[in-house]
Amino acid sequence: MRWTRPGYALVVALLVVGPLLAPGYLLLRDAVSTPRSYVSDAALGLTSAPRATPQDFAVALASHVVDGGVVVKALLVAGLWLAGWGAARLVAAALPDAGTPGEFVASTLAIWNPYVAERLLQGHWSLLVGYGCLPWVAAAMLRMRTAGDSGWAGVFALVFWVALAGLTPTGLLLAATVALVCVAAPGAGRSRRPCAALASGAALLAAAPWLTAAAVGSSLTAHAAANALGVPAFAPRAEPGLGTLASLAGLGGIWNGEAVPASRTTLFAVASAVVLLAVVAAGLPVVVRRRAAVPLLALAAVSVVVPAALATGPGLHALRALVDTAPGFGVLRDGQKWVALALPGYALAGAGAVVTLRRWLRPSVAAVVCCLALILTLPDLAWGGWGKVAAVRYPRGWAAVAAAINSDPRTVAVLPAGTMRRFSWAGPAPVLDPLPRWLRADVLTTGDLAISGVVVPGEGDRARAVQDLLLSGPDPGALAPAGVGWLVVESDSAGDMGAAARTLGALTPVYRDDELALYRIGGNTAGVSPDRRTATLIAHLAWLAMLLGGAAGSVLCAVRRRR
Repeated sequence: MRWTRPGYALVVALLVVGPLLAPGYLLLRDAVSTPRSYVSDAALGLTSAPRATPQDFAVALASHVVDGGVVVKALLVAGLWLAGWGAARLVAAALPDAGTPGEFVASTLAIWNPYVAERLLQGHWSLLVGYGCLPWVAAAMLRMRTAGDSGWAGVFALVFWVALAGLTPTGLLLAATVALVCVAAPGAGRSRRPCAALASGAALLAAAPWLTAAAVGSSLTAHAAANALGVPAFAPRAEPGLGTLASLAGLGGIWNGEAVPASRTTLFAVASAVVLLAVVAAGLPVVVRRRAAVPLLALAAVSVVVPAALATGPGLHALRALVDTAPGFGVLRDGQKWVALALPGYALAGAGAVVTLRRWLRPSVAAVVCCLALILTLPDLAWGGWGKVAAVRYPRGWAAVAAAINSDPRTVAVLPAGTMRRFSWAGPAPVLDPLPRWLRADVLTTGDLAISGVVVPGEGDRARAVQDLLLSGPDPGALAPAGVGWLVVESDSAGDMGAAARTLGALTPVYRDDELALYRIGGNTAGVSPDRRTATLIAHLAWLAMLLGGAAGSVLCAVRRRR
């Protein structure tokens, strides 16, 4: 029977992302997977803001062994599966009275909710991996605090889950917050001081890749315009029939109104929020009596109230001032993503609903009712948001262009202008340009994002200068001195071409088909210095050692316990 919890969680996770089991690649908004990627300066976070470190490093290493598309899809499935299974493990550790029925409700709530739906449709697969680690982090710390787990098992488990959540900076910050909050739980186990030191030390080591990249890379310049525009653009959004606070409390409210299931664009969103909050509210009287769970309930409340407050006029003004003063706090702009911190508390409360309802219903019946209610009020999360999340195939020319550039990796410029693309073969939603993740060479990208007609500038100042040069239609001889080695025209995507046709008419393509054209220019730009690259690579290897060491230690401890 011990396999029923992970088995159920896996079934629910596959019901969400089933279309990705087909051959192909995940290409949807911020989610980009390619057959192969490389440990380039960009993958190490040295040429732009290190938002995707050590994620890109890990995928690059794994793609040497397994197709990169398989790696990304497997990690996404694992993230959702871990969320459901971890929620059940957390209930077993902190609310054993809920039993198996409560664990099933917690698993369903952890996977089947608007947060998962909206982040999935935004393409935040690595954030969902970090999200899936949160209940495991909470369970590991609570066991150390309350169950007297004084051996190495708890240490290795916490180190592993913090490192895995640290695929992205946001995931790491979420995991570290949950771990430190759980330190406050009362208990007769390890004392608070060593638990806090362990959580802080693990978080600091896991943060080494992006802290090092930020310190030695080329992305430390503050962009006042980007910060001023980005704060309101990325603020949480009130969904139909719900204010901002209620949207966040219902685990919805992502800034991008296009990255939501259809049911969240109508008043049906109210039904989803009411059902989810009713399940949580029903279990609160039970969970609040468990002193060890109280810190997680408090964290859930804070994770809803604070982003809602920051989305008000005064909140946006204060956040804009903070981000302009210290650009590193730009990670706070997307306020809705921090609602993930509510997951452990919500999962426990959802399980507690079974205990509350057993006065009137058998626990198994109450669990079925709660699970069905959660699923049926968000029906279009099923099967990839009713087909919005699906595996796609690259046209043949992409591999040919990548092979040509990788044989002589020089700096690449891309047209049309812009960071996002809309390819006829990749579906109607926009997607980040896949080239930067498919090439050994540095691909010039501005990082500019258009949100509701407002362009939020990225950090790519040099890329922007080359882009402006290309749009002016210069003499081809001006491109090599500007550091352009290759020019790729993605003709299947709409976008600003300016007067570039004048330049392209004077160039001879190395490769051309209906989707792509490749031109050899011959220039190049000096890359990051070897010392900075080595320092950042060492930091990434330290994170990898932490991840593998935590996993190996956990397995060894489990084997010894069974003996």
